[in-house]
Amino acid sequence: MIDGLKPYAVYKDSGVPWLGQVPEDWALRRMKTVLRERRQKGFPDEPLLAATQTKGVVRKEDYENRTVLALKDLHLLKLVRVGDFVISLRSFQGGIEYAREQGIISPAYTVLYPSDPNTHAYLAWLFKSRPYIENLTLFVTGIRQGQSVDYEKLSRSELPVPPAPDRSAIVTFLNNAERCISRHIRTKEKLVKLLEEQKRAIIDRVVTRGLDSNVRLKPSGVEWLGDVPEHWEVSRVKAQFACLNRRRIPLSGTARGALTVRQFDYYGASGVIDKVDSFLFDDDLLLIAEDGANLVLRNLPLAIVARGRFWVNNHAHVLKPKRGNIEFLAAIMEGLNYMPWISGAAQPKLTQDRLMSIAIAVPPRDEQDRIIERVRGETTPLRIAIDRCHREVSLLQEYRTRLITDVVVGRLDVREAAKALPEPVVEDEPLEESQYEVGEDGSDGSEEMGEGEAAT
Repeated sequence: MIDGLKPYAVYKDSGVPWLGQVPEDWALRRMKTVLRERRQKGFPDEPLLAATQTKGVVRKEDYENRTVLALKDLHLLKLVRVGDFVISLRSFQGGIEYAREQGIISPAYTVLYPSDPNTHAYLAWLFKSRPYIENLTLFVTGIRQGQSVDYEKLSRSELPVPPAPDRSAIVTFLNNAERCISRHIRTKEKLVKLLEEQKRAIIDRVVTRGLDSNVRLKPSGVEWLGDVPEHWEVSRVKAQFACLNRRRIPLSGTARGALTVRQFDYYGASGVIDKVDSFLFDDDLLLIAEDGANLVLRNLPLAIVARGRFWVNNHAHVLKPKRGNIEFLAAIMEGLNYMPWISGAAQPKLTQDRLMSIAIAVPPRDEQDRIIERVRGETTPLRIAIDRCHREVSLLQEYRTRLITDVVVGRLDVREAAKALPEPVVEDEPLEESQYEVGEDGSDGSEEMGEGEAAT
C-alpha cells in the first residue's frame, strides 16, 4: 500500500510543534477561519444525539450502550447537522467527532462546520489523526473528570490546509486504505469469534459433564442446571467461595492518570485498567463483573482470574476459592447465564447476595485438576491461534494509525498513488466506523447526558 510513496519534494517549517515541517505549498490557517461555530437552538423535535469515539455523533436511540436521556429543556440543546464536527467533553482523548445524523446535543459541546465545504473530508481525517489528538491535550481545562477542551484557545491554533488537488488525493487514498485495512481486520475478528466459540464449547462440555462421557447422571434438583454427574456435589457459590468485597475499597486520594509509580495491577470488571503503586490483594482470586448489562450482553469477560498483588475497583465482585481449583471454578462461572439473578432496571446489577446464591455443580478437587489439564491440552492450539489473530489486528491498527498520520500531515505524497486507485471516492465521504478507537479505560468514549445537562 505504501510501496513507492515518497515525501514531497520541498518542505517548510510550519512553526506549529505538532506539525513540524509541511509541504512548501500547504497553507496554515487559524482554526476559527477554517471552521464556523453553529449555535442554533430551539429544535426540541429533533432526535437526541450522542458523541462517541467509536461511531462519531449518532442518535442516542441507535447507540448500543446505555445512555441517560435528557427529558426536559430540549429547546436549549444545540442543533447538529449531518457532517458537522463536534468537540465533546472527551475530544482530547479521541479527537473531534464527525456527525452522521442531524439532531440536538448538549449545549456544553461546540458544534462546527467548515467555512469552505471543499475542506470538509480532509478535516475529518485530520481531526481523528494521532498528532492532532495529542495536540488537543494542550487546550484542556479542568481537572480529572471535569476536563474538556477550551475552544476559545483552540480556535486560535493553526491548521494545515493543503491545496485542493492534494486534499482530494489524500481523501481518496485514505478512504481506499481504510476500506482495505478494515476488511482485513473484520476477517481476523470473525476468525477470533469462531475460535472463541470452539474453545468455549470444549470448556463447557468438560466442566458440566467431566472427562467420562459415559458417566452416570443424577437430577440436580435445580431446573436450569438439569442432570449432573452422579458423584458431583450440587452446591452454591457461597459454599465454594469466600466473598472479599468488604476489603475492596476505591483507590482514594489519587487520580489514576496522575500516578507516577505503576507497579501493581488495578482491576475492573473488564480486566486490568491501570497500574497502581500499592495493592490490596495478594491471593489468587476470581473477579465477577457486577454490571448487569455486561453480564447479559457478554461483551466482556465475565470471570477473570487475578493473580499476585493488585487492587480491585467496585465494578467487580471479589471471590476467593475455599478449596477448589480456581481455573475450574472460573470456567463454571464464565459459562453461567446470569440473567435470572440480575436486578434493577435503570442500572441492572448482579448483587453480592444474588451472586452467592447461584447453584453450581462441582466435582471432587482431584477431578477438577484433571479437567483443567484436559482443557489446557485441547484448547492450546486454539489459544495460540487467537493470540496470533489479536497480534495481527493490533499490527494492522498500528499500521493504519501511522499511515493516516504520515499522509494527513504531508509526510508522504499520495497524489500519484491516488490517481491509480480504482473507483475514486468523492471527497465528502465520511470515515469508516472502524477508524475510531476505544478509550484507554475500556469504554467507547460515549458522552452521556442527564436531565440537568440539558439546562446547562
